[in-house]
Amino acid sequence: MLGAGAVQAETVTIAALGDSLTQGYGLAQEDGFVPQLEAWLRAQGADVEVINAGVSGDTTAGGLSRVAWTLTPDVDAMIVALGGNDLLRGIDPANSRANLDGILAAGEDAGVEMLLVGMEAPLNYGATFKAQFDGMYSDLAEACDVTLYRTFFDGLLEDGDMGAARARYMQPDGIHPNPEGVARIVEAMGPSVLALVE
Repeated sequence: MLGAGAVQAETVTIAALGDSLTQGYGLAQEDGFVPQLEAWLRAQGADVEVINAGVSGDTTAGGLSRVAWTLTPDVDAMIVALGGNDLLRGIDPANSRANLDGILAAGEDAGVEMLLVGMEAPLNYGATFKAQFDGMYSDLAEACDVTLYRTFFDGLLEDGDMGAARARYMQPDGIHPNPEGVARIVEAMGPSVLALVE
C-alpha cells in the first residue's frame, strides 16, 4: 500500500490573468483577490500557489499580449478574468472576443486547465452591445471547452441588489471591491477554482 506522501500530488500553480480586480487595486496586499483565493483554497486542503498576473487597467488586448510569458512551464491552470476595462472604454465586443479567444488558445496550446470569468455590461451602451458583450463569454467557453464562471461579481449579487452590494462591499469608486467584498467573491468563486485544481 502506498503511503499518503506517495500519492500526494505536487503543488498546483494557478495563474490569475486579469486586471485591477485580480491585481487587488486599492487594497493591502493580503486583502487582494489572489492572496484571499489562495488562502481559501488552502483552507479546503488544496496544495496550490496562485500567481497574481493582474495588471491594473489591462484590457483583453493587454492580456493577450502577455499571456505567453504568463504561461511559464510551472503553470498548471489559469483563471482568465478580463473584459472590465474593454467595457469601460466601450471597445467593440468583437475585438474583446477575438482577444479572449487568443488567450484561451494560448492556454490550450500550453496544456493548462482554464476557468473563464465573465463580466456583464450595463445597458448604457445599448441592448445590442450588452448582448454581444455578455454573450461572448458563454460562447467562448463552449467553443473552447473551458469552464465558465458567470460573472466576477457573482458573490456580491446573492441578495440581488447591486446598489446595496455596492454600498457595502465596494471601495468608494464603486468599481473595486473592499476586503469584505473580495472575501465574498472568493467564497462564491472558490468551488469553481477548486474543481479546476482537482
